[in-house]
Formats: sequence, structure tokens, C-alpha cells
Amino acid sequence: MTLVCLNHTFAYEMEHILRMFFPGAPIKTRSGLPEDPGGDLVLTELREQNGARVPFVRVRLSGLSAGTGTVGAQDTGAAPDSELERRLGVCLYRLLQKSTGVTPPWGILTGVRPVRLCRRWAEQGLDEKAIRRRFERDYLVQPGKADLALQTAGAQKRILAGNTPDSYSLYISIPFCPTRCLYCSFVSSAIAGAKKLVPDYLRLLDRELRATAALAERLGLVLHTVYVGGGTPTTLDAEQLELLLKSVSQNFDLTNILEYTVEAGRPDTITAEKLEILRKFGVDRISINPQTMDDTILRTIGRDHTAAQVEESYRLAKQFDFSAVNMDLIAGLPGESAGSFSATLDRVLALSPENITLHTLTVKRSSHLREREDAFAGSPLALGELLGVAQSRFASEGYRPYYLYRQKGTVQNLENTGYARPGTESAYNVYSMEEVHTILGAGAGAITKLCRGGHIRRVCNFKYPYEYIARFGELLERKSAVEEFYEEHSGKEVYPG
Repeated sequence: MTLVCLNHTFAYEMEHILRMFFPGAPIKTRSGLPEDPGGDLVLTELREQNGARVPFVRVRLSGLSAGTGTVGAQDTGAAPDSELERRLGVCLYRLLQKSTGVTPPWGILTGVRPVRLCRRWAEQGLDEKAIRRRFERDYLVQPGKADLALQTAGAQKRILAGNTPDSYSLYISIPFCPTRCLYCSFVSSAIAGAKKLVPDYLRLLDRELRATAALAERLGLVLHTVYVGGGTPTTLDAEQLELLLKSVSQNFDLTNILEYTVEAGRPDTITAEKLEILRKFGVDRISINPQTMDDTILRTIGRDHTAAQVEESYRLAKQFDFSAVNMDLIAGLPGESAGSFSATLDRVLALSPENITLHTLTVKRSSHLREREDAFAGSPLALGELLGVAQSRFASEGYRPYYLYRQKGTVQNLENTGYARPGTESAYNVYSMEEVHTILGAGAGAITKLCRGGHIRRVCNFKYPYEYIARFGELLERKSAVEEFYEEHSGKEVYPG
């Protein structure tokens, strides 16, 4: 398929709108018409008409009943580039919708964070009704998704109001798992093959944590949340886990933290001894992530545990008085039916965790799933309907959406949503997703995200454990960018949302 972009610089957005309709299709993007325009062709153009630039789209697709068509737009006058990009996107979306019969639910929005638009428009003086209208009319977002974004924005207000210019969060990466899941694209390594790396990794991670704590102290930053992720941190044995948490407690001032989270995502890594260590060092939130409660699907996606083990681990964890337990689910897994998804909801809701995060399956670039021939075939299920059913069931059980994000490659162009009972929301998740708060990262694959005065800068650690170990000195040198950023933006307020 060839995408032609004439007289405009919006190729990135046009390509991503096109991929909504043709996931996984090879797309060649050109700035001029090919000499031999054979095959499927999508032409996007800004044409000069009466002194104005007018969006114009032509689509030629083989094997589709709608076949070929063109569409223009009203005179744009002296519209800014952002408005021209939006109108060209609307033209492309509508014509592809007509040609394919597919209606992506988030309209022409291709960004990761639609909730940000709610805050931005509210800051401009729009009320909820006007924001909903803008989503639906200007960006072709379906009403249910507009409502979801607005509900999420409302739930975040309390957390964002507590964000301060001198606050920060600490993210620690433990990039090891019992096995690698079919859909996973993280840098995590199966512990069987990477076990020999763990001692050196933890030794250097302790050094990085000491350096990070000293850096935060020099900058006068106050720690609000700690999040230990990966990977599966509870893949570490009890002694290793205690060494890690002791490093945090010895190096960081935990006086003002709002929450301390450790992902214990795999139930086959959870023991009473490890849970006792977590509580000993002040961890008050954990995740136990089944993804599905169907044992056949669990085997298909590469997880060596059963649904019964999920329930056993959850009940064990509840004996240790954590303030919140999160459970992750994925809709659209290979082999999933509407019945198995409903059964998963039944079993998870029966446990009554404080938080439930509902993901839609995403075909990620470095996942094993992408290597499958049917990777982009998508789920035969109407996943939008299943997500709507789940949302209704969550609401009836007292959960409400509080963070939301989208990813490229997500099946049927859907979203990932975190639900929580009011008062149990994770501040870290909101801070991370809405990019209004500095997060200092430590460990392989960790990203330090600096936020101040509306400015954002990322400082990335090396991705893989062996890189992290081999190039550790170079990694520490990168940390100088943190102080440079704060010096450059000193005295500037963080936008609180």
C-alpha cells in the first residue's frame, strides 16, 4: 500500500490513521506520486484553491466493494497547520470508513493520552458538554469513548491537585520474569537463562539507587511514590528482594511518600516470606496479574500458572493487609471467547481487588506474538462490546476509571484503562501517564522522565541487563542531564493538571 502526502507535512498522522484501518499492512509513504501508481493507493493532499489550502483525499483499494472515492473539505482560509492536519485527518478517516466498513472508536485521535485533551480544553474554558462535543464532532470519537475520557479526567483531579513542583517518584526496574509472555515487548528476561546476571545486576542497581538518592537530595526533591516494576520483581528470591528494598530504605527519605508499589504480577512467584518482606519495608500496594482466568489461554500465552494459583496468591496477599491489590486483565487474547472473557470477569470480581486494569491486546514490535502469521488478524470478537460490558460491570461493583492510555498496534484500536474503587487509585499511574511529575528511573530499561514548567525531557538507561552491567559507568554519566534540566528550568512551576 502506498500513502502519498502532497503539499503537507502531516505524513506521521496520516500514516497512523491509515494503520487503524489496515493493521500490520506494509505502507510506503511518499512525498510525490509514484511513476507507476499500481496497487492500493491513498493520496492525501492540500490543494490551493482561491488562495486557500483545501484538504483532498483519494483512495483506491482493490478487493473492496466501496472501491475508489474522493472527498474534499470546506475552504480553510488561513487555518493554522494543526487545524489543516485535523481536517485532512477527518477527510481520510471518513473515506476509509466508507471504503472498509470499519469505524475506529477513537476517531482520528492517534495519541497515547486522550485524557490530556480534557484537561487542556477545560483550561481553555470549555465545560464538560463542550468537551464532549469537540471529541465527537471535531475528532469523530464515539460517544462512549468520549465519556470514558471525561470520567477518567474527573477521577484524576484529586491526585493531580496534590502534585507539587518539588515532588518526584522513583521507578525501579527488575527486568526478570519466570517466562516471557507471548505478547510481551518489555526488556525482561526469563530468569532461567538470566539468573547468573542477577547478583551483578542488583549490586550495580544499589549503586545507581545511591546516586539517584543523592541527586534528588541535591535538587531538594521530595519523594511521593515508589514503584518497583519490570519484569516481575518477585522473581527475585526472598534474600535478593530484601537486599533491594533495604537499599531503597537506606538511601531514600520515605517520610512523605503517598504509596509504595511492587509488582508481584506472576502468582507463581509469590510466597508468604516475600509478602512479609514487602510489608516489612513499607510496601503497601502490589499487583497480582492473571491476564485471564482460562487455563488453556494461560498456557497459550506462555504463563506457567493456573487460575486457581491466582486465587490462592490473592487470598494469601490479603492476609498481609496491603492497602490495594491490582489485577491486570487482557481482552482479545488468542483463543479467547466472549464466554471465557465473561468467566474471567466473574472470577476476578468475586475476589474484589481494589484495582483492576483492563488492557486490550496489543501486537508489539518485539513480541513473540508479532512473529505469528495471524498476529494482525485481530480478535474475532467485538472487543469494543466486551470492554463496554466490563466497564458496566465494574461500575456496578463500585469501580471507576482513573487512568487511560492507548498504544499503537492495539487490536481494534481500543484502549487500556485502570479502574479503582474511589480512594484506592494509584498516584504513580496517574503521574506517569499524564506527564506532569518527574519520575527518576533506575535499572535496565528504566526511563527517567523530567517534568517542570510544561517542559519534558527523557533520560534512558540501557535496555538489557547485560548492557546495564557492561556499560554502567556510562549510564551514571547520563544522570548529569537531570541536574542540567533543573538548572535550565529552575523557578518554573509544574503544570498540576
